[in-house]
Amino acid sequence: MTSQSGHCLCGAVQFKLAAQPQMARVCWCRDCQHLAANGTVNGVVPAEALSVSGELAEFRKTAASGNEMTRQFCPQCGTQLFAYSSARPHLRVVRIGNLDDPSSVAPIMNIWTSSAPTWACMDEKLDRAEQQPQPPQASPVPAT
Repeated sequence: MTSQSGHCLCGAVQFKLAAQPQMARVCWCRDCQHLAANGTVNGVVPAEALSVSGELAEFRKTAASGNEMTRQFCPQCGTQLFAYSSARPHLRVVRIGNLDDPSSVAPIMNIWTSSAPTWACMDEKLDRAEQQPQPPQASPVPAT
């Protein structure tokens, strides 16, 4: 993959990824459940690989990990687009469902499974972490 693009629901915010996500995971933390009423599928990219056009609004909150999370979203339609952690400001979380081709990035694990509701549908083939796993390594996720 050389680059990918995506946008919010209303199209006011457009973005491009100049690098394949280092990993993609389904997050079941309570914050992600509040954002999506479910788990969220998130890719992790270097901050410099993400370019954005359009205005973003931000919301900051201390996560269960103890890190301050900054979540970025479209102020017009409310689409959750990106996030970053005070512990890893050089990385950006990208909500995979906002990619023009979300099938191009497959999650490799479920995280914060200890917070998942009993009805959560988790792919049995994916690894699981009860809380926050180690930071991502440099290898890209496989395309599907």
